[in-house]
Amino acid sequence: MEALELLDIIERGEDSHHQFKRNVTNAQSLSQEFCAFANSEGGLLIIGIDDRTNEPVGLSTEDIHRINQLVSNAASEVRNPINPISENLKIGDKIVMAVRIREGKDKPYFASDGAIFVKSGADKRKVTSKEELRRLFEDTDIIHGDSIPVDETTLADIDLEYFKEFLSKEYEKQYQEFTESLQLLLNNLNLAKGDRLNMAGLLLFGKNPQKYKPQFNIKAVHFPGKLDTADTYLDSEDFQGKLSDLFNSGMFFIRRNLSKIQNGQNRNSLGVLAVNQDVFEELLVNALIHRSYLISAPIRLFIFTDRIEIINPGTLPNNLTIENIKNGNSNQRNPIIASFATKQHPPLGLPYRGIGTGIRRALSLYSEINFINDKDNNLFKAIIHL
Repeated sequence: MEALELLDIIERGEDSHHQFKRNVTNAQSLSQEFCAFANSEGGLLIIGIDDRTNEPVGLSTEDIHRINQLVSNAASEVRNPINPISENLKIGDKIVMAVRIREGKDKPYFASDGAIFVKSGADKRKVTSKEELRRLFEDTDIIHGDSIPVDETTLADIDLEYFKEFLSKEYEKQYQEFTESLQLLLNNLNLAKGDRLNMAGLLLFGKNPQKYKPQFNIKAVHFPGKLDTADTYLDSEDFQGKLSDLFNSGMFFIRRNLSKIQNGQNRNSLGVLAVNQDVFEELLVNALIHRSYLISAPIRLFIFTDRIEIINPGTLPNNLTIENIKNGNSNQRNPIIASFATKQHPPLGLPYRGIGTGIRRALSLYSEINFINDKDNNLFKAIIHL
């Protein structure tokens, strides 16, 4: 790192990726800082900077030797292993130490006291909720939200006729021809654990998924202008049901609210959507299949005069970036749901192939789409400009 680059960081002040310390003397405290960076997006700890004034105070030669040993000790106390990289830099006549900690690939990381920390703005905080801990496991593909059993569900929550129709189309066998019990069938298909449905089983084949997970719906609003703070709306509806119901309802909402153009047809025609319908199919089905089901929030579908926003709970998983997905890279956050969505037989019928081309296809059909991977608010947004 060049001194000018470091000066620029110091001038901008602390944030989620940069933290300043005047000095460090405690290995446990340092291990907590390392843990927070590794469990988040990584960052730079700069020692020898007054964190109140952002002024370099420098370190002595003795400080440098002592802190290097402290960094080594603190890193060895973090579980799982991390490898901080330190660099001594000169600012004027002051020496400071920059310690870089990369985002971990084996989350969650535990500090020396056994606690788990993540970054929260420029500070750190302890992880205390099961939901957040599950999300850390999800980040490293250790746990998947769609495989988690849903408390209080029973096999009676399956829409049996719907499930029978799926079996007959997928396996060309009637339900009564299967020798396995319903419980064994559901367990073998990864739709249940014991006598409880998991998230995939509930959302794909449940009679009423929102009875147990009311937040897993679509909230759709058509606003009269360009802001979502308007006191009035042109159309609004909350959609519930299975994933296939949510997809069909969301598409119906878009079709009835999106403006239509004549597009060379005669004057008696109904017109066609101003944006190819397939664009919305790709983006909506991706939202339903790839959202984080460890976050208790709905998908939001907002229509404005100049754009449509599809807002998805959870950022891109496993270090994916927007450029990655534009180039066809994918990572299945919900592999059970994704595997069933690729089965094109009714009654599922979702237009999903599972080969990572959905975003690329949407962009090929309509280029005026922006994507925002909002890590601060833990959401992913697709914006289709009209």
